[in-house]
Amino acid sequence: MADGLKAGDQLETVRDLAARLKVNPMTISKAYSFLEAEGLVERKRGVGLFAANVKKSQKDQMKGQLLDSIVNKAAITAIQLGMSEGEAIEFFKEHYRRYCSRNRRQK
Repeated sequence: MADGLKAGDQLETVRDLAARLKVNPMTISKAYSFLEAEGLVERKRGVGLFAANVKKSQKDQMKGQLLDSIVNKAAITAIQLGMSEGEAIEFFKEHYRRYCSRNRRQK
């Protein structure tokens, strides 16, 4: 898994991140607001945004919710495409293995 921000790490400014990613600053501002609403970042007035200290149980719950949403959409799409359960599972396994092997090579 890639290294991410740790609790207390400061996030890039809206302007800096928008310039680096070549996106509209409003996009970054909205994303930061969403992260703040979810409790993933904390705003220190006049200083900036910082990664929040998130409990393991909260992280696990968020991971579960995110994966559930994605897998739900994938299952619906597989059914709409006429794939069997076995075909869909094999398709997922193939992609999972491909990503894992690619990820190992990059380390």
